[in-house]
Amino acid sequence: MRLATIRLGDRTAAVRVEGDTAVELGVPDVRAVLERGEWRSWAAAIDGPRHPSAAVDHAPLVPNPSKILCVGLNYRSHILEMGRELPTHPTLFAKFADTLMGARDDLVLPAVSDEVDWEAELGVVIGAGGKNIARGDALKHVFGYTVINDVSARDLQTAHMQFFKGKTLDTFCPIGPVVVTADEFGDPHTKQVTLRVNGVQKQNGNTSDMIFPIDVTIESLSRGWARTPKVFLAPGQVLRTVIERVGECVNTCVAEGDAMKDVDLAVAERRR
Repeated sequence: MRLATIRLGDRTAAVRVEGDTAVELGVPDVRAVLERGEWRSWAAAIDGPRHPSAAVDHAPLVPNPSKILCVGLNYRSHILEMGRELPTHPTLFAKFADTLMGARDDLVLPAVSDEVDWEAELGVVIGAGGKNIARGDALKHVFGYTVINDVSARDLQTAHMQFFKGKTLDTFCPIGPVVVTADEFGDPHTKQVTLRVNGVQKQNGNTSDMIFPIDVTIESLSRGWARTPKVFLAPGQVLRTVIERVGECVNTCVAEGDAMKDVDLAVAERRR
């Protein structure tokens, strides 16, 4: 099953995507779907209002997750290209919920950074929570998979000598357009991951190259808890981030000042 969260005027709606049609499910977002006990049969049976899937305005799949946990330095070929030793434990960091944006939203290039770049990533949506999850049980907790662009301000990472600020600026986590449920997605370790900037391929890899597979990562993350591009992004550039069997995020880069002008205009229009 393919699910998404879309914007409809002043509200959002979870939808089931069937080919060229998005069917409303009567709840505001994918998180509300996850919170239902028997979500699968329920989501498959609902026949709500329909929209052309190509024309919908995608919101973040889960607008207010309790955690966005990330793994860095997890692709073998990238580590070896940098001449570094392979890590023995996952390199972990987090993003804030307000970094999330929809799959077609503009990516705001902040005035505070001149070195914003990209990393196409496989996003794993956890359905059943847990703590101290054993590796053998880890994939049972996965609801589905999606596309994420782990946007970073490299100069801020260097200045602060850590991931935190450089990874958590507003709009630095495009996600979507859909989450594909685990049963339909298949083996998550055989999927092609690509990214293009203005049509030029900048990233082309496969999840089979992961140092720490998804079950190992979930096991590590649950303990105690319920590649560097050489060219940076500029206003006007368009990023296409693709995960095989999910789809693509398409985000246009805009300068921070221009983005605020657009927001002001939108607010003014709503007040008329």
